[in-house]
Amino acid sequence: MDISLDKKRNITIIAHGGAGKTTLSEAILFNAKATDKLGRVDDGTSFLDFEPEEQKRKISISAAIHHYDWNSCRVNIIDTPGYSNFLTETRNSLRVTGGSVVILSAISGVKVQTEKIWEFADEFEVCRIAFVNKMDRERASFLRAVDDMEKVLGVKVVPMQIPVGEGPDFTGVVDLVTMKAYIYKNDSSGLYEAKDIPGPLKKDALRMRDGMIASVAEADDSLTEKYLSGVEITADELKNALREGVLTRRFIPVYLGSALKNMGVNLLMDAVNLTLPSPLDKGSIRGVLKGKNPKTGEEVTREPSLEAPFSAFVFKTIIDPYTGKLSVLRIYSGAIHADAAVYNAGRDVREKLVHLYLLEGKKIKEVSKASAGDIIAVAKLKDTYTGDTLSEPADPIVFPPFEPVNAALSYAIHPKTKADEDKVPIALAKLMEEDPSLEFKRDEQTNEFLLSGVGQVHLEVSIEKLKRKYGCDVELKTPHVPYKETIRSHVKVQGKYKKQSGGRGQYGDAWLDISPLPRGKGYEFVDNITGGAIPRQYIPAVEKGIRDAMQSGVVAGFPVVDVKVALYDGTYHSVDSSEMAFKIAASIGFKKGMEQAHPVILEPIMKMEINVPDENLGDVIGDINSRRGKILGAEPKAGSQTIKALVPMAEVITYATDLRGMTGDRGMFTMEFSHYEEVPTYLSQKIISTVKAEKGEE
Repeated sequence: MDISLDKKRNITIIAHGGAGKTTLSEAILFNAKATDKLGRVDDGTSFLDFEPEEQKRKISISAAIHHYDWNSCRVNIIDTPGYSNFLTETRNSLRVTGGSVVILSAISGVKVQTEKIWEFADEFEVCRIAFVNKMDRERASFLRAVDDMEKVLGVKVVPMQIPVGEGPDFTGVVDLVTMKAYIYKNDSSGLYEAKDIPGPLKKDALRMRDGMIASVAEADDSLTEKYLSGVEITADELKNALREGVLTRRFIPVYLGSALKNMGVNLLMDAVNLTLPSPLDKGSIRGVLKGKNPKTGEEVTREPSLEAPFSAFVFKTIIDPYTGKLSVLRIYSGAIHADAAVYNAGRDVREKLVHLYLLEGKKIKEVSKASAGDIIAVAKLKDTYTGDTLSEPADPIVFPPFEPVNAALSYAIHPKTKADEDKVPIALAKLMEEDPSLEFKRDEQTNEFLLSGVGQVHLEVSIEKLKRKYGCDVELKTPHVPYKETIRSHVKVQGKYKKQSGGRGQYGDAWLDISPLPRGKGYEFVDNITGGAIPRQYIPAVEKGIRDAMQSGVVAGFPVVDVKVALYDGTYHSVDSSEMAFKIAASIGFKKGMEQAHPVILEPIMKMEINVPDENLGDVIGDINSRRGKILGAEPKAGSQTIKALVPMAEVITYATDLRGMTGDRGMFTMEFSHYEEVPTYLSQKIISTVKAEKGEE
């Protein structure tokens, strides 16, 4: 059926891991008859957590998309991950949805990941309502969760309901707008009876209602005046002011229930329709999403209407080895139909939308058309990726792509067989297309293939997917540190290669002046030969011999850097000299010179920015110092500190895991290569011993 723009809603379900996002989403879909049974996470029947890795861990790893119709509204619902390793999917989903339901646990309240996700929602100006879940559990407390939300998140919250009982005694909710009690059957059916408020709750209900009206009325000046004058405010007036308050993000209405027992969920669904924005409420694509004309670079806006030129943003890619690639789009303006031609201006390519689909968890349903406000999937777009914009060829626009995700943890991957080795690059390319927070590269020095991600679990899940989807079996190992070697002093040496034992022999003789260069200068070769001491045709061979010798230093076999080599003298034989002879002679001379010039090992130093809560500042700084780090400073931010430091790479290879442990998963960091520094003497021997052990030497 055709749905008008004002009846469309795009929402995310967000919370920390374990709060019940997927369970709530399953109950919503069941109530709306979008699914024929109530899916359960714990018994593996969830429609939204359908990946084997999700079912194994009983957590959401990727954003799952479905849709439902409820009281004349079409709602696209995105169930997002809540665990820190997978929040990239959550952030990307928040960018394309106008509203969110934030879940709080009635037992644990606000957690670390709630705060992070809340920051994402603030970044994209997402309108929010809250749902206190798990009211049926032991130690559940509605008011404690509300208070926690107000104090920790620093927002104004407005309870819209109060519970009828808590914990095992929880049977329903009192709605403070209608002043009715909704008592549920204890069978997960979602069926209820509307009754008068139980006597013991009437006093609390009247008091809470008065506070609710006072808060909601602030969204409308005329209502504030009526409230202060003691004039009765109607239910419709309350609902209109409630919607206005949510859309302007003045306050957060709070609802309650049990997603597992399907209690209070239907009332939350009514609240979604009433309070969360339609595409019309969000207006043109301004603010965070500024479109640009790809030809002129000028800012372009698109009105959220069917008449405007088509524009859509690809916020997710799904690749299945059997069904192929699906690009998931949020349509911002215009309309589209199957077989339509569109333009990807960011990559300057045209694409054909052969098939359009609605996503229903794991399943897809083909549709013939879609329009502004819809979330759809398109099959087999060849040159379009996550973060791209599709638009009308005659009226192109480009929305800003997603910001790159900084990888926090890297491991070397080792294919178990030759067949696996051949398949890994292609398989990982597909995996990275689905998950832009993964990185894969080859370290030129260590010759290791490095897989980088957000954290330990993220990489483990990626390896499991690699095996399940593409048949690639690999192991994760701690990567080698790319140490280098250099020299401290200046030497002059002779490199001579002589092999003359009858017939044509080999003869090369090169005198080298070897000196250190400033750190980071690399390598410099100088030809100071005069008077034909060495014929010109052999000079390149000398430099080639030096370069080859620099690939493996004399201390521990690491590449040599920051040296200057001047070829200043030598001798040759008119018959026996050759390019090969001079190449070998130069290599011999360089190795000899390295041994005499006080060689040392260099280690990579990383520049780090670490954001930690104020209370963890001392612990983190102390830990950085223990890792041989140098603190450059700390900048205060709201409730946190950003530490800037230089730390040896060898000390922070697994820092992502360590920082989470120190900060209760609240710390975040970025890291990039800065420069090389000399390894302290007391560590050099340990490095040498490790290298020898790896090579099987005594």
